[in-house]
Amino acid sequence: MHTGLLKFSLILITVVLLGGCKDDNGAAADQQTKVGVLLVNHGSESKVWRDMLLNVEANVNDELLAIDKVKGVKTAFMEYTEPSIATQMKAFDSEGFDEVVVVPLLLTVSSHSLDDIPNIIGLKSDPKVLETLAKEKIEVYRPKARVTITPNMDYTTLLKKNVNDRVSALKNEGASGGVVLVAYGDKHYNQQWEEMMADIGRYLKAKSDVDTVAYAWCEHLVNYSPEPTMKAIQQVFELEDKVMVVPLLVAYDPAFQDDIIQKAVNQSENSANIVYKPDAILPDKNLEQWVVDITKQTLSSTVGG
Repeated sequence: MHTGLLKFSLILITVVLLGGCKDDNGAAADQQTKVGVLLVNHGSESKVWRDMLLNVEANVNDELLAIDKVKGVKTAFMEYTEPSIATQMKAFDSEGFDEVVVVPLLLTVSSHSLDDIPNIIGLKSDPKVLETLAKEKIEVYRPKARVTITPNMDYTTLLKKNVNDRVSALKNEGASGGVVLVAYGDKHYNQQWEEMMADIGRYLKAKSDVDTVAYAWCEHLVNYSPEPTMKAIQQVFELEDKVMVVPLLVAYDPAFQDDIIQKAVNQSENSANIVYKPDAILPDKNLEQWVVDITKQTLSSTVGG
């Protein structure tokens, strides 16, 4: 079974177990169900980064509210800034919502998606995770509303198509050579991240006529160092005359696109033959459509949907 499908199935089973039973009025009670959608992202100290995520909410708001029973859409930042997950869940409770669909705008399986977010909203109670969240001053809140967490972005071909489109755009502008993908990484789920990057690499080779693909991590897994990106660039240069560097990051944050990746490009030998555009996955109309589609799919599969 596809790992995305397995994750989705397990999530839905959890929700059914937690959700309880319908009342005696059956379908009539369903019609009164008030559903909220919470778009959850990692969070950043960069306003530019946060605004790109808030733009997602603005762009999908009308389509989400057109879904039966959906009466509210909010965005939450997991850390660094407000509104936090706890803040938005409290707001849904105060506004009388019965169910909340949480859509993590995260790439793949990570400590955030499988540990942090479920513990923040009370679906899990792991002492070690809760201790870490407390140290990071991330508030935990168990909502009254029933909560469903959808799969991450790698559930479909969204990420592969996004990267392929961006590589194709670079090639149309005259770039060529191999590709270096730079992503966050996660030490606890490194195998899943490695598999995701390898899968994207195979897709690029099949769709974009790219012969060489390497990848590197840039977040806390490598202590925010540009060195891994430099090594990946050098690996590609061993086989290609030119290199295209593509950030597999959700949004633009100068701490990553400029301070880490750009620095790696500048410090690499033969930097004149490296093409790097400090862009991100966002903005992406396909991602916005995925948010709508995964919300519909989730509501059609859960109790009360």
